[in-house]
Amino acid sequence: MSQYYLPVLVFIGVGIFFGVMSVAMAAIMSPKKPTDRKGAAYECGFTNITPSHKKFSIRFNVVAILFIIFDVELAFLLPWAVAFDELTTAGIVGGMIFLLLLLVGFIYEWKKGALEWQ
Repeated sequence: MSQYYLPVLVFIGVGIFFGVMSVAMAAIMSPKKPTDRKGAAYECGFTNITPSHKKFSIRFNVVAILFIIFDVELAFLLPWAVAFDELTTAGIVGGMIFLLLLLVGFIYEWKKGALEWQ
C-alpha cells in the first residue's frame, strides 16, 4: 500500500526542499544595506503626499465588489453555456434562476448609482 504513496511523498518532499532552499539562499545571498530611502513608503513611483491613514471613498470598495461579482458570474456561466445542448429542463431552469438573481442585483446596483463614474 505504501508504494502507491511514495511518488506523492517524493513530490511533496521535493516541493518543500525547493521552497525552503530558495528562502534560505535569498536570506544568505541578498545584500543587507538598509537605508532610509529603501525603508520609505513607495506607491506607484511617487512618494506619499498624503497621510497613509487617509480614508478611501466607498466607491473604491463598491467597484471592487462589483468586479468580483461579475467575475464569479462568468465562472459559473461558462460551463453552463458550453454544456447547454446537453442540459435537462432542470439545468436550464436553474441557470435561468441564477441569471435572474444576477439581473436583480445588477438592477439594484444601477438604481443605487454604484455604476456612475462621477
